[in-house]
Amino acid sequence: MDTFEPRGTVMIVDDTPANIGVLFDSLSDLGYKVLVAKDGESGLSKIRQEFPDLVLLDVMMPGTDGFEVCRELKKDEATKDIPIVFMTALTDTEEKIRAFDAGAVDYVTKPFQTEEVNARVETHIRMRRLQEDLETEVECRRRAEDKLKVANAELEERVAERTKDLRNALKQVEKLKDQLQGRVTHLEEEIKREHNFSDMIGNSAGLKEVLQKVELVAKTDATVLITGESGTGKELVARAVHASSDLSEGPLIKVNCGAIPANLVESELFGHVKGSFTGAVKDRQGRFQLADGGTLFLDEIGELSLDVQVKLLRVLQEGEFERLGTADTIKVDVRVICATHRNLVELVEKGAFREDLYYRLNVFPIQNPPLRQRKSDIPLLADYFLEKFAAKFGKGPRRFEDSVIEELKSHSWPGNIRELQNAVERAVILSKTEVIDFADFIDARNPAKGQGPTSLDELDKFEREIYLKVLKQANWKIGGPEGAATLLDRPVSTVRDRVKKLRLEPGSS
Repeated sequence: MDTFEPRGTVMIVDDTPANIGVLFDSLSDLGYKVLVAKDGESGLSKIRQEFPDLVLLDVMMPGTDGFEVCRELKKDEATKDIPIVFMTALTDTEEKIRAFDAGAVDYVTKPFQTEEVNARVETHIRMRRLQEDLETEVECRRRAEDKLKVANAELEERVAERTKDLRNALKQVEKLKDQLQGRVTHLEEEIKREHNFSDMIGNSAGLKEVLQKVELVAKTDATVLITGESGTGKELVARAVHASSDLSEGPLIKVNCGAIPANLVESELFGHVKGSFTGAVKDRQGRFQLADGGTLFLDEIGELSLDVQVKLLRVLQEGEFERLGTADTIKVDVRVICATHRNLVELVEKGAFREDLYYRLNVFPIQNPPLRQRKSDIPLLADYFLEKFAAKFGKGPRRFEDSVIEELKSHSWPGNIRELQNAVERAVILSKTEVIDFADFIDARNPAKGQGPTSLDELDKFEREIYLKVLKQANWKIGGPEGAATLLDRPVSTVRDRVKKLRLEPGSS
Protein backbone atom coordinates (compact mmCIF):
# COMPACT_ATOMS: atom_id res chain seq x y z
CA MET A 1 0.00 0.00 0.00
CA ASP A 2 1.40 3.42 -1.00
CA THR A 3 2.18 5.84 1.80
CA PHE A 4 1.42 9.55 1.57
CA GLU A 5 4.51 11.71 1.13
CA PRO A 6 3.82 15.32 2.21
CA ARG A 7 5.24 18.18 0.13
CA GLY A 8 6.91 19.47 3.26
CA THR A 9 6.33 20.35 6.89
CA VAL A 10 5.04 23.77 7.98
CA MET A 11 4.90 24.88 11.64
CA ILE A 12 2.25 27.50 12.54
CA VAL A 13 2.95 29.46 15.75
CA ASP A 14 -0.04 31.71 16.55
CA ASP A 15 -2.16 32.39 19.62
CA THR A 16 -5.33 32.94 17.53
CA PRO A 17 -7.28 29.67 16.97
CA ALA A 18 -9.14 31.13 13.98
CA ASN A 19 -5.87 31.89 12.16
CA ILE A 20 -4.51 28.45 12.93
CA GLY A 21 -7.68 26.80 11.64
CA VAL A 22 -7.71 28.66 8.33
CA LEU A 23 -4.00 28.09 7.67
CA PHE A 24 -4.14 24.45 8.80
CA ASP A 25 -6.94 23.62 6.35
CA SER A 26 -5.44 25.63 3.47
CA LEU A 27 -1.93 24.16 3.74
CA SER A 28 -3.19 20.64 4.43
CA ASP A 29 -5.25 20.79 1.24
CA LEU A 30 -2.07 21.64 -0.67
CA GLY A 31 -0.39 18.47 0.65
CA TYR A 32 1.76 19.91 3.44
CA LYS A 33 2.19 18.33 6.87
CA VAL A 34 1.06 21.06 9.28
CA LEU A 35 2.16 21.39 12.93
CA VAL A 36 0.79 24.01 15.31
CA ALA A 37 1.80 25.77 18.51
CA LYS A 38 -0.27 28.35 20.39
CA ASP A 39 2.53 30.36 22.01
CA GLY A 40 6.20 31.19 21.53
CA GLU A 41 7.66 28.86 24.17
CA SER A 42 5.85 25.73 22.95
CA GLY A 43 6.63 26.78 19.38
CA LEU A 44 10.37 26.87 20.14
CA SER A 45 10.20 23.44 21.73
CA LYS A 46 8.29 21.84 18.85
CA ILE A 47 10.49 23.42 16.18
CA ARG A 48 13.62 22.03 17.85
CA GLN A 49 11.99 18.59 17.95
CA GLU A 50 10.42 18.45 14.47
CA PHE A 51 12.72 20.69 12.37
CA PRO A 52 9.98 21.84 9.92
CA ASP A 53 10.74 23.10 6.41
CA LEU A 54 9.21 26.52 7.19
CA VAL A 55 7.72 28.42 10.16
CA LEU A 56 4.72 30.78 9.96
CA LEU A 57 5.28 32.91 13.06
CA ASP A 58 2.89 35.39 14.67
CA VAL A 59 4.56 38.54 16.01
CA MET A 60 2.31 39.60 18.88
CA MET A 61 1.90 36.72 21.35
CA PRO A 62 1.77 36.62 25.17
CA GLY A 63 5.02 35.62 26.85
CA THR A 64 7.71 35.05 24.29
CA ASP A 65 6.81 37.12 21.20
CA GLY A 66 7.65 36.32 17.58
CA PHE A 67 10.79 38.46 17.46
CA GLU A 68 12.33 36.59 20.41
CA VAL A 69 11.35 33.19 18.96
CA CYS A 70 13.00 34.12 15.66
CA ARG A 71 16.19 35.32 17.33
CA GLU A 72 16.45 32.14 19.42
CA LEU A 73 16.04 29.94 16.33
CA LYS A 74 18.71 31.88 14.42
CA LYS A 75 21.17 31.47 17.32
CA ASP A 76 20.79 27.68 17.20
CA GLU A 77 23.01 25.98 14.59
CA ALA A 78 20.40 23.24 14.17
CA THR A 79 17.54 25.63 13.33
CA LYS A 80 19.20 28.76 11.93
CA ASP A 81 18.56 27.79 8.30
CA ILE A 82 14.80 27.19 8.72
CA PRO A 83 13.00 30.01 6.79
CA ILE A 84 10.68 32.09 8.98
CA VAL A 85 7.74 34.09 7.61
CA PHE A 86 6.27 36.60 10.06
CA MET A 87 2.51 37.14 10.29
CA THR A 88 1.72 40.56 11.69
CA ALA A 89 -1.01 43.14 11.85
CA LEU A 90 1.65 45.83 12.21
CA THR A 91 2.30 47.64 8.94
CA ASP A 92 4.93 50.16 10.07
CA THR A 93 8.15 50.04 8.08
CA GLU A 94 10.07 49.97 11.37
CA GLU A 95 8.34 46.72 12.38
CA LYS A 96 9.13 45.17 9.01
CA ILE A 97 12.77 46.13 9.41
CA ARG A 98 12.76 44.52 12.89
CA ALA A 99 11.40 41.34 11.34
CA PHE A 100 14.20 41.11 8.80
CA ASP A 101 16.83 42.08 11.38
CA ALA A 102 15.62 39.21 13.56
CA GLY A 103 16.27 36.80 10.70
CA ALA A 104 12.92 36.44 8.90
CA VAL A 105 12.92 35.85 5.14
CA ASP A 106 9.46 37.33 4.53
CA TYR A 107 6.29 38.60 6.16
CA VAL A 108 2.55 38.71 5.47
CA THR A 109 0.24 41.36 6.82
CA LYS A 110 -2.94 40.47 8.71
CA PRO A 111 -5.68 40.09 7.77
CA PHE A 112 -3.96 37.84 5.22
CA GLN A 113 -5.15 36.20 2.04
CA THR A 114 -4.67 32.43 2.12
CA GLU A 115 -3.63 32.50 -1.55
CA GLU A 116 -0.79 34.90 -0.73
CA VAL A 117 0.33 32.82 2.26
CA ASN A 118 0.21 29.62 0.17
CA ALA A 119 2.29 31.22 -2.59
CA ARG A 120 4.94 32.51 -0.17
CA VAL A 121 5.13 29.18 1.67
CA GLU A 122 5.61 27.30 -1.60
CA THR A 123 8.21 29.77 -2.88
CA HIS A 124 10.37 29.75 0.27
CA ILE A 125 10.21 25.95 0.70
CA ARG A 126 11.25 25.49 -2.92
CA MET A 127 14.05 28.05 -2.51
CA ARG A 128 15.32 26.28 0.62
CA ARG A 129 15.40 22.93 -1.15
CA LEU A 130 17.17 24.44 -4.12
CA GLN A 131 19.72 25.94 -1.75
CA GLU A 132 20.20 22.59 -0.03
CA ASP A 133 20.65 20.93 -3.43
CA LEU A 134 23.19 23.58 -4.37
CA GLU A 135 25.12 23.09 -1.12
CA THR A 136 25.14 19.33 -1.72
CA GLU A 137 26.45 19.84 -5.24
CA VAL A 138 29.16 22.20 -3.98
CA GLU A 139 30.22 19.61 -1.39
CA CYS A 140 30.34 16.87 -4.05
CA ARG A 141 32.46 19.09 -6.27
CA ARG A 142 34.78 19.87 -3.37
CA ARG A 143 35.28 16.18 -2.69
CA ALA A 144 35.91 15.56 -6.39
CA GLU A 145 38.48 18.35 -6.40
CA ASP A 146 40.18 16.82 -3.34
CA LYS A 147 40.37 13.45 -5.12
CA LEU A 148 41.76 15.18 -8.20
CA LYS A 149 44.41 16.90 -6.08
CA VAL A 150 45.40 13.56 -4.55
CA ALA A 151 45.56 11.97 -8.00
CA ASN A 152 47.67 14.86 -9.33
CA ALA A 153 50.00 14.60 -6.32
CA GLU A 154 50.46 10.87 -6.91
CA LEU A 155 51.10 11.51 -10.60
CA GLU A 156 53.75 14.11 -9.84
CA GLU A 157 55.38 11.76 -7.36
CA ARG A 158 55.60 8.95 -9.93
CA VAL A 159 57.00 11.37 -12.52
CA ALA A 160 59.60 12.60 -10.04
CA GLU A 161 60.62 9.03 -9.13
CA ARG A 162 61.15 8.07 -12.77
CA THR A 163 63.01 11.22 -13.79
CA LYS A 164 66.81 10.84 -13.89
CA ASP A 165 67.59 14.19 -15.36
CA LEU A 166 66.52 17.31 -13.42
CA ARG A 167 66.12 19.38 -16.60
CA ASN A 168 63.84 16.80 -18.21
CA ALA A 169 61.83 16.56 -14.98
CA LEU A 170 61.34 20.34 -14.94
CA LYS A 171 60.14 20.30 -18.55
CA GLN A 172 57.67 17.54 -17.69
CA VAL A 173 56.28 19.49 -14.75
CA GLU A 174 55.89 22.60 -16.92
CA LYS A 175 54.05 20.53 -19.50
CA LEU A 176 51.66 19.16 -16.88
CA LYS A 177 51.14 22.68 -15.55
CA ASP A 178 50.17 23.97 -18.99
CA GLN A 179 47.74 21.08 -19.44
CA LEU A 180 46.13 21.77 -16.07
CA GLN A 181 45.80 25.48 -16.88
CA GLY A 182 44.13 24.60 -20.15
CA ARG A 183 41.62 22.39 -18.34
CA VAL A 184 40.84 25.17 -15.84
CA THR A 185 40.30 27.65 -18.69
CA HIS A 186 38.04 25.18 -20.49
CA LEU A 187 36.03 24.59 -17.30
CA GLU A 188 35.57 28.34 -16.77
CA GLU A 189 34.31 28.71 -20.35
CA GLU A 190 31.88 25.85 -19.81
CA ILE A 191 30.54 27.46 -16.63
CA LYS A 192 30.06 30.75 -18.43
CA ARG A 193 28.19 29.09 -21.28
CA GLU A 194 26.07 27.08 -18.87
CA HIS A 195 24.98 30.02 -16.74
CA ASN A 196 25.19 32.79 -19.35
CA PHE A 197 27.11 35.06 -16.95
CA SER A 198 29.84 35.85 -19.47
CA ASP A 199 28.72 39.46 -19.89
CA MET A 200 28.64 40.05 -16.11
CA ILE A 201 32.24 41.06 -15.52
CA GLY A 202 33.75 41.19 -12.03
CA ASN A 203 34.68 39.32 -8.88
CA SER A 204 33.41 41.70 -6.17
CA ALA A 205 31.35 40.44 -3.25
CA GLY A 206 28.33 42.43 -4.44
CA LEU A 207 28.34 40.83 -7.89
CA LYS A 208 28.89 37.34 -6.45
CA GLU A 209 25.85 37.80 -4.21
CA VAL A 210 23.75 38.76 -7.24
CA LEU A 211 24.91 35.68 -9.18
CA GLN A 212 24.17 33.41 -6.22
CA LYS A 213 20.61 34.75 -6.09
CA VAL A 214 20.26 34.24 -9.83
CA GLU A 215 21.21 30.56 -9.45
CA LEU A 216 18.78 30.11 -6.55
CA VAL A 217 15.74 31.60 -8.28
CA ALA A 218 16.37 30.66 -11.92
CA LYS A 219 14.94 27.12 -11.70
CA THR A 220 11.76 28.31 -9.94
CA ASP A 221 8.83 30.13 -11.55
CA ALA A 222 8.92 32.92 -8.94
CA THR A 223 8.53 36.52 -10.11
CA VAL A 224 11.82 38.42 -9.82
CA LEU A 225 12.15 42.14 -9.05
CA ILE A 226 15.56 43.60 -9.93
CA THR A 227 16.31 46.98 -8.36
CA GLY A 228 19.27 49.29 -8.66
CA GLU A 229 20.41 52.59 -10.11
CA SER A 230 20.37 53.30 -13.84
CA GLY A 231 23.31 51.82 -15.70
CA THR A 232 24.04 48.97 -13.25
CA GLY A 233 23.18 46.19 -15.71
CA LYS A 234 19.72 45.12 -14.55
CA GLU A 235 18.92 43.71 -17.99
CA LEU A 236 22.00 41.47 -17.82
CA VAL A 237 20.71 40.02 -14.55
CA ALA A 238 17.32 39.36 -16.17
CA ARG A 239 18.99 37.62 -19.13
CA ALA A 240 21.04 35.48 -16.73
CA VAL A 241 17.88 34.37 -14.86
CA HIS A 242 16.18 33.47 -18.15
CA ALA A 243 19.20 31.65 -19.58
CA SER A 244 19.55 29.51 -16.43
CA SER A 245 15.83 28.70 -16.20
CA ASP A 246 13.79 25.84 -17.61
CA LEU A 247 12.31 28.38 -20.04
CA SER A 248 15.68 29.19 -21.64
CA GLU A 249 14.60 27.57 -24.92
CA GLY A 250 11.63 29.96 -25.04
CA PRO A 251 11.75 33.65 -25.97
CA LEU A 252 13.00 36.48 -23.77
CA ILE A 253 10.87 39.52 -24.60
CA LYS A 254 11.89 42.93 -23.25
CA VAL A 255 9.63 45.96 -22.69
CA ASN A 256 10.95 49.31 -21.46
CA CYS A 257 7.86 50.69 -19.73
CA GLY A 258 9.42 54.14 -19.42
CA ALA A 259 10.14 54.50 -23.14
CA ILE A 260 6.58 53.86 -24.39
CA PRO A 261 3.99 56.70 -24.47
CA ALA A 262 1.43 56.22 -21.70
CA ASN A 263 -1.48 55.86 -24.15
CA LEU A 264 0.26 52.99 -25.99
CA VAL A 265 1.56 50.90 -23.07
CA GLU A 266 -1.59 48.77 -22.77
CA SER A 267 -1.55 47.96 -26.49
CA GLU A 268 2.18 47.18 -26.33
CA LEU A 269 1.72 44.70 -23.47
CA PHE A 270 -1.59 43.07 -24.36
CA GLY A 271 -2.08 43.79 -28.07
CA HIS A 272 -5.10 45.11 -29.94
CA VAL A 273 -7.49 44.32 -32.77
CA LYS A 274 -8.00 46.38 -35.89
CA GLY A 275 -10.09 49.49 -35.28
CA SER A 276 -9.85 49.40 -31.48
CA PHE A 277 -8.42 52.95 -31.49
CA THR A 278 -7.26 55.60 -33.94
CA GLY A 279 -4.22 54.27 -35.77
CA ALA A 280 -4.98 50.57 -35.12
CA VAL A 281 -5.02 49.59 -38.79
CA LYS A 282 -4.47 45.87 -38.18
CA ASP A 283 -4.49 43.25 -35.43
CA ARG A 284 -1.37 43.12 -33.29
CA GLN A 285 -0.10 40.67 -30.70
CA GLY A 286 1.09 42.12 -27.39
CA ARG A 287 4.37 41.35 -25.67
CA PHE A 288 2.72 38.93 -23.23
CA GLN A 289 1.50 36.81 -26.14
CA LEU A 290 4.91 36.96 -27.83
CA ALA A 291 6.55 35.79 -24.59
CA ASP A 292 4.25 32.77 -24.15
CA GLY A 293 6.37 29.79 -23.08
CA GLY A 294 9.27 32.07 -22.15
CA THR A 295 10.16 35.14 -20.11
CA LEU A 296 8.87 38.74 -20.22
CA PHE A 297 11.28 41.37 -18.88
CA LEU A 298 9.48 44.56 -17.83
CA ASP A 299 12.13 47.24 -17.41
CA GLU A 300 11.31 50.48 -15.53
CA ILE A 301 8.14 48.92 -14.07
CA GLY A 302 7.70 51.93 -11.81
CA GLU A 303 6.67 54.06 -14.83
CA LEU A 304 3.41 52.14 -15.47
CA SER A 305 0.13 53.97 -14.94
CA LEU A 306 -2.30 52.73 -12.29
CA ASP A 307 -4.78 51.59 -14.96
CA VAL A 308 -2.22 49.34 -16.62
CA GLN A 309 -1.03 48.11 -13.22
CA VAL A 310 -4.50 46.66 -12.56
CA LYS A 311 -4.40 44.64 -15.79
CA LEU A 312 -0.83 43.53 -15.17
CA LEU A 313 -1.81 42.22 -11.74
CA ARG A 314 -4.57 40.13 -13.31
CA VAL A 315 -2.17 38.54 -15.80
CA LEU A 316 0.28 37.69 -13.01
CA GLN A 317 -2.45 36.13 -10.86
CA GLU A 318 -4.59 34.38 -13.47
CA GLY A 319 -2.37 34.07 -16.55
CA GLU A 320 -4.97 35.61 -18.87
CA PHE A 321 -5.93 38.92 -20.49
CA GLU A 322 -7.92 40.48 -23.34
CA ARG A 323 -6.54 42.49 -26.22
CA LEU A 324 -7.82 46.03 -26.72
CA GLY A 325 -11.07 46.01 -28.71
CA THR A 326 -12.16 42.43 -27.95
CA ALA A 327 -13.61 40.43 -25.07
CA ASP A 328 -11.87 37.20 -26.12
CA THR A 329 -9.65 35.91 -23.31
CA ILE A 330 -6.09 34.84 -24.10
CA LYS A 331 -4.23 32.51 -21.72
CA VAL A 332 -0.43 32.57 -21.53
CA ASP A 333 2.34 30.84 -19.59
CA VAL A 334 4.93 33.55 -18.99
CA ARG A 335 7.62 34.03 -16.36
CA VAL A 336 7.83 37.74 -15.46
CA ILE A 337 11.00 39.56 -14.43
CA CYS A 338 10.75 43.25 -13.54
CA ALA A 339 13.34 45.96 -12.99
CA THR A 340 13.31 49.53 -11.74
CA HIS A 341 15.69 52.20 -10.49
CA ARG A 342 12.88 53.82 -8.49
CA ASN A 343 11.87 53.10 -4.88
CA LEU A 344 8.58 51.24 -5.29
CA VAL A 345 7.83 51.39 -1.55
CA GLU A 346 7.87 55.19 -1.73
CA LEU A 347 5.66 55.07 -4.83
CA VAL A 348 3.20 52.83 -2.96
CA GLU A 349 3.10 55.29 -0.06
CA LYS A 350 2.43 58.15 -2.51
CA GLY A 351 -0.38 56.19 -4.19
CA ALA A 352 1.50 56.01 -7.51
CA PHE A 353 1.99 52.23 -7.39
CA ARG A 354 -0.48 49.55 -6.29
CA GLU A 355 0.47 47.83 -3.03
CA ASP A 356 -0.97 44.45 -4.12
CA LEU A 357 1.03 44.57 -7.36
CA TYR A 358 4.19 45.45 -5.43
CA TYR A 359 3.85 42.39 -3.19
CA ARG A 360 3.11 40.22 -6.23
CA LEU A 361 6.27 41.44 -7.98
CA ASN A 362 8.50 41.44 -4.92
CA VAL A 363 8.43 37.66 -4.42
CA PHE A 364 12.20 37.40 -5.01
CA PRO A 365 14.03 40.76 -4.99
CA ILE A 366 17.57 41.14 -6.35
CA GLN A 367 19.41 44.40 -5.54
CA ASN A 368 21.99 45.29 -8.22
CA PRO A 369 24.85 47.20 -6.52
CA PRO A 370 26.08 50.49 -8.03
CA LEU A 371 29.56 50.59 -9.53
CA ARG A 372 30.89 52.72 -6.66
CA GLN A 373 30.33 49.67 -4.42
CA ARG A 374 32.22 47.43 -6.87
CA LYS A 375 35.57 49.24 -6.96
CA SER A 376 37.51 45.98 -7.52
CA ASP A 377 35.48 45.32 -10.70
CA ILE A 378 36.35 48.65 -12.36
CA PRO A 379 39.75 47.52 -13.79
CA LEU A 380 38.18 44.32 -15.16
CA LEU A 381 35.28 46.21 -16.74
CA ALA A 382 37.54 48.90 -18.16
CA ASP A 383 39.83 46.28 -19.76
CA TYR A 384 36.81 44.44 -21.15
CA PHE A 385 35.42 47.60 -22.77
CA LEU A 386 38.88 48.60 -23.97
CA GLU A 387 39.38 45.30 -25.83
CA LYS A 388 35.81 45.41 -27.19
CA PHE A 389 35.99 48.93 -28.63
CA ALA A 390 39.58 48.65 -29.85
CA ALA A 391 38.49 45.68 -31.96
CA LYS A 392 35.25 47.40 -33.03
CA PHE A 393 37.03 50.52 -34.31
CA GLY A 394 40.05 48.67 -35.75
CA LYS A 395 42.45 50.49 -33.45
CA GLY A 396 44.70 47.53 -32.72
CA PRO A 397 45.88 46.54 -29.22
CA ARG A 398 45.39 49.21 -26.58
CA ARG A 399 46.30 49.44 -22.89
CA PHE A 400 45.73 51.92 -20.08
CA GLU A 401 48.44 53.98 -18.46
CA ASP A 402 48.71 52.89 -14.79
CA SER A 403 47.49 56.24 -13.47
CA VAL A 404 44.29 55.93 -15.52
CA ILE A 405 43.13 52.82 -13.64
CA GLU A 406 43.68 54.51 -10.28
CA GLU A 407 41.74 57.57 -11.46
CA LEU A 408 38.89 55.38 -12.72
CA LYS A 409 38.73 53.56 -9.36
CA SER A 410 38.61 56.86 -7.44
CA HIS A 411 35.67 58.23 -9.44
CA SER A 412 32.11 57.76 -8.08
CA TRP A 413 30.59 56.85 -11.50
CA PRO A 414 27.07 58.21 -10.92
CA GLY A 415 26.08 56.76 -14.32
CA ASN A 416 27.47 53.36 -13.23
CA ILE A 417 28.64 50.77 -15.79
CA ARG A 418 26.97 52.57 -18.70
CA GLU A 419 28.92 55.73 -17.91
CA LEU A 420 32.20 53.78 -17.65
CA GLN A 421 31.47 52.05 -20.96
CA ASN A 422 30.75 55.34 -22.73
CA ALA A 423 33.88 56.95 -21.27
CA VAL A 424 36.13 54.09 -22.44
CA GLU A 425 34.48 54.05 -25.88
CA ARG A 426 35.13 57.76 -26.40
CA ALA A 427 38.68 57.44 -25.10
CA VAL A 428 39.41 54.62 -27.58
CA ILE A 429 38.04 56.70 -30.45
CA LEU A 430 40.24 59.67 -29.49
CA SER A 431 43.38 57.66 -28.73
CA LYS A 432 46.27 58.04 -31.17
CA THR A 433 48.78 55.67 -29.55
CA GLU A 434 48.75 52.21 -28.01
CA VAL A 435 48.78 53.66 -24.48
CA ILE A 436 45.58 55.44 -23.41
CA ASP A 437 46.27 58.14 -20.83
CA PHE A 438 43.97 60.38 -18.83
CA ALA A 439 44.05 63.09 -21.49
CA ASP A 440 42.02 60.82 -23.78
CA PHE A 441 39.26 60.69 -21.14
CA ILE A 442 39.33 64.46 -20.66
CA ASP A 443 39.10 65.05 -24.42
CA ALA A 444 36.29 62.51 -24.60
CA ARG A 445 34.16 64.65 -22.26
CA ASN A 446 35.36 68.10 -23.38
CA PRO A 447 36.95 68.41 -26.85
CA ALA A 448 38.20 71.93 -26.09
CA LYS A 449 41.75 70.97 -25.09
CA GLY A 450 43.34 73.07 -22.41
CA GLN A 451 39.99 74.44 -21.29
CA GLY A 452 38.34 71.32 -19.84
CA PRO A 453 38.37 69.62 -16.44
CA THR A 454 41.49 67.90 -15.16
CA SER A 455 39.92 65.13 -13.03
CA LEU A 456 36.85 62.95 -13.12
CA ASP A 457 35.39 64.85 -10.15
CA GLU A 458 35.56 68.03 -12.19
CA LEU A 459 33.94 66.18 -15.06
CA ASP A 460 30.81 65.86 -12.89
CA LYS A 461 30.64 69.65 -12.71
CA PHE A 462 31.17 69.86 -16.45
CA GLU A 463 28.35 67.33 -16.99
CA ARG A 464 26.03 69.42 -14.81
CA GLU A 465 26.70 72.46 -17.00
CA ILE A 466 25.88 70.45 -20.14
CA TYR A 467 22.64 69.10 -18.66
CA LEU A 468 21.60 72.56 -17.44
CA LYS A 469 22.20 74.06 -20.89
CA VAL A 470 20.23 71.33 -22.68
CA LEU A 471 17.33 71.45 -20.17
CA LYS A 472 16.97 75.19 -20.66
CA GLN A 473 17.01 74.67 -24.43
CA ALA A 474 14.26 72.04 -24.06
CA ASN A 475 12.19 74.26 -21.71
CA TRP A 476 12.81 71.65 -18.95
CA LYS A 477 11.02 68.89 -20.88
CA ILE A 478 12.81 65.53 -20.60
CA GLY A 479 10.75 63.24 -22.87
CA GLY A 480 9.32 63.80 -26.35
CA PRO A 481 10.91 64.65 -29.73
CA GLU A 482 12.18 68.03 -28.51
CA GLY A 483 12.98 66.93 -24.96
CA ALA A 484 16.39 66.84 -23.27
CA ALA A 485 16.68 63.04 -23.69
CA THR A 486 16.38 63.39 -27.48
CA LEU A 487 18.88 66.26 -27.61
CA LEU A 488 21.37 64.29 -25.49
CA ASP A 489 20.61 61.02 -27.33
CA ARG A 490 20.14 59.16 -24.03
CA PRO A 491 17.23 57.12 -22.59
CA VAL A 492 14.50 59.11 -20.84
CA SER A 493 14.91 57.13 -17.61
CA THR A 494 18.68 57.80 -17.58
CA VAL A 495 18.27 61.54 -18.14
CA ARG A 496 15.56 61.75 -15.46
CA ASP A 497 17.83 59.95 -13.00
CA ARG A 498 20.84 62.16 -13.79
CA VAL A 499 18.74 65.35 -13.45
CA LYS A 500 17.68 64.20 -10.00
CA LYS A 501 21.22 63.30 -8.92
CA LEU A 502 22.63 66.55 -10.28
CA ARG A 503 19.88 68.40 -8.36
CA LEU A 504 18.71 70.33 -11.39
CA GLU A 505 15.36 72.14 -11.45
CA PRO A 506 13.92 75.26 -13.10
CA GLY A 507 15.83 78.24 -11.77
CA SER A 508 19.10 76.29 -11.26
CA SER A 509 22.30 77.99 -12.27
